[in-house]
Amino acid sequence: MKQNRWCASALAMIAVVSPVLVLPAFAHGFAGQRFFPATILTDDPFVADEMSLPTVTGNPPAADGSRETDLGFDLSKRITPDLGMTIGEQWERVLPEGGAVAKGWGALQTGVQYQFFVDEPRESIALVGLNATWANTGRVQALGAPDFTTLSPVFDFGKGFGDLPDSVWYLRPFAVTGNLGFSFPTRAESAGMPNPDSVNYGFALEYSLPYLECCVRDVGLHRPFSQIIPLVEVAYTAPINHVPSSQAIGTIQPGIIWSGQTFQVGMEAVVPATRTTGHGLGWVAQLHFYLDDLFPGGIGRPISEWWQQ
Repeated sequence: MKQNRWCASALAMIAVVSPVLVLPAFAHGFAGQRFFPATILTDDPFVADEMSLPTVTGNPPAADGSRETDLGFDLSKRITPDLGMTIGEQWERVLPEGGAVAKGWGALQTGVQYQFFVDEPRESIALVGLNATWANTGRVQALGAPDFTTLSPVFDFGKGFGDLPDSVWYLRPFAVTGNLGFSFPTRAESAGMPNPDSVNYGFALEYSLPYLECCVRDVGLHRPFSQIIPLVEVAYTAPINHVPSSQAIGTIQPGIIWSGQTFQVGMEAVVPATRTTGHGLGWVAQLHFYLDDLFPGGIGRPISEWWQQ
């Protein structure tokens, strides 16, 4: 079966990279002096103990004229210092053009991640993982939640540019994170419509003012401005079989993240990048908590360390 084949492939990939490097425990998103914030649209390249509650999205009007508002929640938890799991769900409200409002839960999403690489001097970080969107865990008829499970092996990475020479010091606060993955539905079609395999890719380009102040040079910024990270995120999902490639969806999301000691707040505009995605503008806002800083002696630690002194 396709499901078993791709489960085996993902586990084999994790098994290959596991012996490469034994990692120390890192707090949320650090590689050396570089802090990678939790991004809203694209996947984070690190395992963590974190929670987003809530993520509120006002989506751009869809191609058919409908409007959707989402209220999301997700949790990331380390099992060991370099092995983590994720779970996410969202409540959706859809207003069709000229129709009645439909609302309810979307599909449940889970994942497992392995942090196989951290290079502190080069501010580089990477993980591999396997995500799943589960069948019949949301309102299938009213909201279009899937009646099939989708498996998605992923590769996520991050790179800070703090190792650039001081002659271009103004570029050193830049960092980029990115994702590459594939999605494989476990059913070829639903209600007579094809369920295509797809490729998912995206990146986030960030300029860290906290990094500028702490690690490059003091330019006189003070709180709260010294804790701001402007960024732009881009993500696409494109079918690779069964349907035309013109049905790709994607968004471009410029915004800012303000990062404190125990939480961060992010806000982004949502700009459709394809006709299939929709038209006009949307928005998204997120409150995100660092559980490892909120509860450093308890649930903020990896599960494998809960019973250690």
